[in-house]
Amino acid sequence: MRARIVLFGLGLLVLSGCTVGPRYARPTTPAPPQFKELPPNWKPAEPSDQLAKGNWWEIFQDPQLNALEQQINVSNQTLKAAQAQFEQARAAVRINRSFQYPTVTGGVSATRNHVSVNRPNGRLAPTNNYTDLQLPVDASYEADVWGRVRRTVEAARASAQATAADVESVSLSLHAELASDYFQLRALDAEEQLLNSTVAAYEKALELTQNRFSGGVASQVDVAQAQTQLETTRAQAIDVGVQRAQFEHAIAVLTGKAPSTLTLASAPLTSTPPVIPTGLPSDLLERRPDIAATERRMAAANAEIGVAKAAYYPTITLSGTGGFEGSSITNWFNGPSGFVAAGVSAIGTVFDAGRRRAVTDQAKAAYNQSVANYQETVLTAFQDVEDNLAALRILEQEATTENAAVTAAEHSLALSNNRYKGGVTTYLEVITAQSVALSDERVAVQIAGRRMTAAVLLIKALGGGWTTSTLPVVQKDGPASNNGQ
Repeated sequence: MRARIVLFGLGLLVLSGCTVGPRYARPTTPAPPQFKELPPNWKPAEPSDQLAKGNWWEIFQDPQLNALEQQINVSNQTLKAAQAQFEQARAAVRINRSFQYPTVTGGVSATRNHVSVNRPNGRLAPTNNYTDLQLPVDASYEADVWGRVRRTVEAARASAQATAADVESVSLSLHAELASDYFQLRALDAEEQLLNSTVAAYEKALELTQNRFSGGVASQVDVAQAQTQLETTRAQAIDVGVQRAQFEHAIAVLTGKAPSTLTLASAPLTSTPPVIPTGLPSDLLERRPDIAATERRMAAANAEIGVAKAAYYPTITLSGTGGFEGSSITNWFNGPSGFVAAGVSAIGTVFDAGRRRAVTDQAKAAYNQSVANYQETVLTAFQDVEDNLAALRILEQEATTENAAVTAAEHSLALSNNRYKGGVTTYLEVITAQSVALSDERVAVQIAGRRMTAAVLLIKALGGGWTTSTLPVVQKDGPASNNGQ
């Protein structure tokens, strides 16, 4: 009998090494040899050129931006919510891993019984009242012969890693959003400074025109035109404050503060985009957290196919119970008071009207969907990089051209002022030159802000220095503790 039990146990151990379902392999994704929108003087990045892991915003060398970015890691509520979701996923791994081990329960029961005297042979009993005290311990264990539990743990572990990548993706997006808002705010500071200096120049022009009118050299129309130009520019300077306030409020919320508690002093944008190492397109597969998240969800979906296929096989459960039973606690631990029982059961589905097949087909379709999502995420990542490489390249060309336009407009304005002072032309020519010069100067400032935003978005598209090597390794072996830690 013992030999049969040993052989049966060895057989279960051998079978428990079986795992139904397909083995996971990440699908190959074709990647171009290099990005199309790279500048003509591009050279491959050296190891020392790589973005610093984590604090990628330090490449802009702006101390105030660095201080604001650090506050996201501490106080941003969206990031805290994502981190809490990851903790839920880690707990789900521990829950599923617990099914790889026996479940042991214990208890104690006390029963006072009174037997009817009128039952058959009731009068022959030595007593009609007795006490039954039990101290049982029960154990049950599902022999994971077909790998259902292992596949479930595999899926949970991959899902947890996907959630960890989601945390990094959320963090990257939040940091990039703050940097983008910050540079747009600084561009507005520069635009406001430009408008304020223009207002000062227009005030002098109005004073000059009024003096000319008093001297009978200029007409009332010239004075009215100068006054209109001045007030219009003042209104534009005030209007910039609306957008600036909105960006300042957005930065406050990103750093976990109420908008009323954050005030950023004006500091016009003066920096230009730094050189950003791009690497090769194939590197994106390891550098984008959103790609890592979709890849891990693909692995989880593959494991779910194994879970579905395991339902075709019977569930084998080992169970046992033992303990002590007696009429009083004092005789619990006597030899005759002990009891023990053990058994094994195998339960399988005989007929389910195609339910298991449908569940398996559903799992396969979910996997195919995850593969398509993965491929689409990779393609979108390539697009993100190309878009922002093109934006940086084209905006640099536009900035050069616009700066030339500003120089020409300022020269035209100077000529118009001289012609007006010399009585050669009307003030309308001056106003036209002023409008063109101010428009070109504002466009130049806006292009500078767009270039900085494109630089931020390029870093985000490249993964911000993140790599798949930073994904956490979810605990694989050993039962979880039951101490609530």
